[in-house]
Amino acid sequence: MAIIDVIKKKVLDGEYEFAIPHFFEEMANDDLLFADIERVVATGRIRRRFKRDPRGIRYEIVGAATDGREVAVICRLKETGKLLFITTYAIE
Repeated sequence: MAIIDVIKKKVLDGEYEFAIPHFFEEMANDDLLFADIERVVATGRIRRRFKRDPRGIRYEIVGAATDGREVAVICRLKETGKLLFITTYAIE
């Protein structure tokens, strides 16, 4: 299974956590809702992989928010198997 499909399944199954409070602060800064994050993951693509993080590869998923803006979500798979949402931002 492709990594994007693994990430999508984690979101559908509710197997995720957040980098608190950072993730929610960044969502608020760009007026994003969790529905936007879900849509980006469901319809987006992996644009970049950050492989130098000793905690694991981070993925930048880019897609459209519910209002059409292009948004990026940074996440990684934890050793526990859960998806960790690290940050998010609207791409200007």
